Amino acid sequence: MISKSIQSCREAIYHDLQQCRRGTFKLFADIDNDTFCRQAHPDFSPVGWHLGHIAYTEDLWLLQRCAGLKPVFPEYHQLFAADILPKKQRVFLPALPEVELYLDAVRKKVLDYLEVAPIDEQERLWRFIIQHESQHCETVAFVLQMHRKKEGRHDTDLDTDTRINSLQHRGINRGIKQQKFPMPNSRCPITDSPAIEIPGGEFYMGSDAAEALDNERSRHLCYLEAYSIDRYPVTCRQYRDFMESNGYQNPDWWSADGWKWLQSHLVDRPLYWSENPAFNNHPVCGVSWYEAEAYCNFTGKRLPSEAEWEKAASWDTTNQTYRIYPWGEEQPNGSLCNHGNNMANTSPVDAFPKGASAAGCCDMLGNVWEWTASTFEAYPGFESYPYRGYSQVYFDGEHRVLKGGSWATFPQALRSSFRNWYYPGVRQIIAGFRCAK
Repeated sequence: MISKSIQSCREAIYHDLQQCRRGTFKLFADIDNDTFCRQAHPDFSPVGWHLGHIAYTEDLWLLQRCAGLKPVFPEYHQLFAADILPKKQRVFLPALPEVELYLDAVRKKVLDYLEVAPIDEQERLWRFIIQHESQHCETVAFVLQMHRKKEGRHDTDLDTDTRINSLQHRGINRGIKQQKFPMPNSRCPITDSPAIEIPGGEFYMGSDAAEALDNERSRHLCYLEAYSIDRYPVTCRQYRDFMESNGYQNPDWWSADGWKWLQSHLVDRPLYWSENPAFNNHPVCGVSWYEAEAYCNFTGKRLPSEAEWEKAASWDTTNQTYRIYPWGEEQPNGSLCNHGNNMANTSPVDAFPKGASAAGCCDMLGNVWEWTASTFEAYPGFESYPYRGYSQVYFDGEHRVLKGGSWATFPQALRSSFRNWYYPGVRQIIAGFRCAK
């Protein structure tokens, strides 16, 4: 007799597996073979490799290591493993329909195994696999954005109906519903972001939930002195002031490492910059940590620490309670934040007032990742899971933490405790920032 709680957990995992996979196929619905196989940047694999790697990882961990089955399509294992081929050699890929068949073959066996798997023992691993797919799909989204930028069409994207029609034309119906996600309008021009005062005191940071990744654990008390943090991320309109004040030419605003980085990159605007005034109230996007730091210096502010960001996003000071999401416990949806590739672009920073945190901060989940001042480090009680290379090797003192997710983040990887990390010079990701003081 299966307990009701185990059965409901099994059903929830099934729902998330299928929801995530629909999002995956939606991303690839209109991909041509050249885009599928070509690198957009030397540091990132082709989008087609990510699709195959999703199937490979699901097969490895759930079917081989848990169910004890033989590999599905073993001829793909060298190609799609994460630690064998360098990125520049990952361009020699099977065609998209063949990789989709690989995903379908693995998924059929996975769903069969889900019916009998000991979920009470394996739930954390199943949650990891779902989030693994979510994270690779986000990488696919910004790699596709790099392709569009090179082609001069980074301000627009195909709408949902176009993607669905393309997918159905190829004879692949993955159950994607025809939904419209109109771009929300900003309520008023934002020339300054009001500061939110956060009182000093303790709060709980991190998470021990089943879906929490190893670097989110363990949940622990953290004390912070009082500080202020901006209600909104920095907008394009605000960042333009920095650009027009010769911010990229004035070393006074840059740290020594930042100025050294700038001299080797010779940029004068964010990677995904648009002169279209319709983007004025959108968050600035495609900036490195060094650019975010320089802007903060220019305004007399600073980047928030990871703890400051998370407290502003998750802690209800009045009730002394933690919220999974800034708005509460309700799962992300289209009225609360811009996520899941629903719009395939940024939205105005004040477009989702229902998604505000208890402190009054807006846009803290979705839209753009936000750089923090913190170095990526282990929390108290950290233990690697499911393998050392997932997080621990990046506790090297060189990676900076980003929080909050982006417009491409799937709901399964969207929560206040989630941690992302990159080198401070990376600007290809969907990243902006907000200021603190």
